[in-house]
Amino acid sequence: MYSDDTDRSGRMEPGGTGRSAAGADLSMLAAAAGCLCVFASAFFFYFSAVVIRWAASEMEISPSFFVFGRFLLGFFVLCAVMGVTRRGPRPVRYHLLVGRTITNALAVYCFYRCVAERSVVEGNLLNMTYPAFVAVLSWIILKKQRDPVAIIMVGVALSGVWLILAPTELGFSLESLWGLGSGLFAAVSMIYLNLSRKYHDSETVLFYMFGLGTLFLYILFFRQIHVPGLKEAEYLFLCAGSGIAGQYLLTIGFRYVTAVEGGVISSSRILIAALLGPVIAADPSLGPAGWTGALMIFFANTVLAIRRAAGKGYMR
Repeated sequence: MYSDDTDRSGRMEPGGTGRSAAGADLSMLAAAAGCLCVFASAFFFYFSAVVIRWAASEMEISPSFFVFGRFLLGFFVLCAVMGVTRRGPRPVRYHLLVGRTITNALAVYCFYRCVAERSVVEGNLLNMTYPAFVAVLSWIILKKQRDPVAIIMVGVALSGVWLILAPTELGFSLESLWGLGSGLFAAVSMIYLNLSRKYHDSETVLFYMFGLGTLFLYILFFRQIHVPGLKEAEYLFLCAGSGIAGQYLLTIGFRYVTAVEGGVISSSRILIAALLGPVIAADPSLGPAGWTGALMIFFANTVLAIRRAAGKGYMR
């Protein structure tokens, strides 16, 4: 990412040339643009959930319909991109592509279901527990990569979840389990993605994820899927478009930032949800316990991102 004549901060090293200085400036601009793309992706992922709450104030649209719309639109967009670039899918390990598809579709469905039944802030906070679930699953599956620090961070994240959901109650509500389910399925989906990317390019993974995902969701929820009216179509398109924009911005951004930078900035969705929820989604404001829980999850995700980038512990 950086030229040979610059260090990590983009400054000129001794013996560098004027051209290297220009290259360093371009690298710094690229890194800044990458950070901005990743942050924008976090906002768009959050905004796609806000649309669900806006729609609920006017009409009843099933969360499954929103998920189906997101995958269908993503498939059309990806086909258009592949048509322009003239690059088709090149599948090798079908079981990895199918595993990624099913777990990702279930993760998005559980996320949208939690948003619809609880709140945007709770749905986002619980969905962002997936790095902790990745650490737990990797501890179980990859015995040679067990990392005690990662497990401690899992405890920190789960303590944060407890403070958000039930600071004065003994147990979680059933609706909140949709949010935890989204985090769990997202973690399994990330592991499938990690394995799949060893054999497939991004276009192949996304082609099968959106294409097979659309078919899978239709088979699962065909009773809730119909030709939408004009107002329904507006909400469906706005939600799906925001989710697709977040997906592509995240992909672009990670080309120019480090794994640590990308992981930390992606986790900023936790803070975005906590700060903007009462303003644009009519969510209840977080109290001291809720804010403490949100910051604990953010801290745990940051530490896990650093450990992952350093090659320690769970799946990388």
